[in-house]
Amino acid sequence: MFKTNNAKIKKIFLTFSIITNVGILFLFKYFLFFTSSLDALIGFFGAEMSLEETANSYNFNNILLPIGISFYTFQTMSYSIEVYRGSIKPEKHLGKFALYIAFFPQLVAGPIERASRLIPQLKQKVQINIPNIKKGLILMAWGFFLKVIVADRLGIYVDQAFNNPESPHNISLILGGFFFSFQIYYDFSAYTSIAIGAAKTMGYDLIQNFNKPIFSTSFSQFWKRWHISFMQWLRDFLYRPLVRDQKTNRLTAVIIVFFINGLWHGANWTFIVWSLLNALILIIEIATIPIRKRIFKMMRIPKRTIRILGWFTVINYLTFTLIFFRSPSLSQAFLYIKNMFSFGSLHIDILGNYFELFLCIILILIVQIIHYYKGNNKVYEIVTQRPNHIRYSMYLAYILIIVLFAINRQNTFIYFQF
Repeated sequence: MFKTNNAKIKKIFLTFSIITNVGILFLFKYFLFFTSSLDALIGFFGAEMSLEETANSYNFNNILLPIGISFYTFQTMSYSIEVYRGSIKPEKHLGKFALYIAFFPQLVAGPIERASRLIPQLKQKVQINIPNIKKGLILMAWGFFLKVIVADRLGIYVDQAFNNPESPHNISLILGGFFFSFQIYYDFSAYTSIAIGAAKTMGYDLIQNFNKPIFSTSFSQFWKRWHISFMQWLRDFLYRPLVRDQKTNRLTAVIIVFFINGLWHGANWTFIVWSLLNALILIIEIATIPIRKRIFKMMRIPKRTIRILGWFTVINYLTFTLIFFRSPSLSQAFLYIKNMFSFGSLHIDILGNYFELFLCIILILIVQIIHYYKGNNKVYEIVTQRPNHIRYSMYLAYILIIVLFAINRQNTFIYFQF
């Protein structure tokens, strides 16, 4: 691609590269999903594919999904596309290219790095930098705190709620839904903090993957702040080419992007429905901007009130859609939603441990206050800007908190499955 000036040959090479990458991802992650969905569709019309015998003979059900395959597949595709566009030169050193693809801090769950950003760093001679090592270690410690203290604690309640979607206690189901929206955020941002911190201790800067998404006051703002590396990938390599090169309608392009977003998260219709529901509300938000502006101006609603209402709408709608994300099937999701709005019992019946419930709420408030003032990327300032005696007291307090409050059960990061 780099050597030739023939546009057609360049496109052939790019197409081959993308088909190879997507083909490997499809085989491992989506083959059974598509064949079973096709089987169900054909069966709806009275025909039969007889996939069971084929699946058993080739043991497709026993194929293990490589950890992080979605992340490094998109990373390799971005490399090919950037070379195709002339944004970067192809890397001739196999070792440096392999390190870019398999850089261990962010290999299994991101952030998804661009070759133009990471490969130049890998070529530089790294000097020992004590301030960076301190910042990196603090970011890693913060990530461990988010994971084993907060996310895993919330996960106990979430698992209990989603394992009992037929529960008559609708308040418990509502609480389980809200707790999951915070669990997935803390779980994923925990891994990102650990990855960024680990890389920083070695002298490398990874892209920031979150920017206070829970404080978003609009859906478009949320998707600019959530999983930034992936959403930027979709914007630069899918949305813009669709709109600019293929002349696709903007709203249609949004639907395509969010369909891919859902499919990328997992081979299940629950992820696709979750993502398309977010596409729907985003389209409505974009389409109604002029109308809403006129209404707010006519009613003289203060901007602060508009922001608060926007935040309230975003957090509640996202929590609602994440029920599909968390549920194992669409039928389970609909059952959960049905009982959540049944208004049967006001009793909170999750494990019966109200101290832990209270602790979860307190931890959410603490984390959100820290994120509000320091964001997701400057948490280390809480420690580094303190005198020595306070700093070491904070280190000891951290160790004590981990020992006393860590959830002692094996919980992988949620995004390891993607």
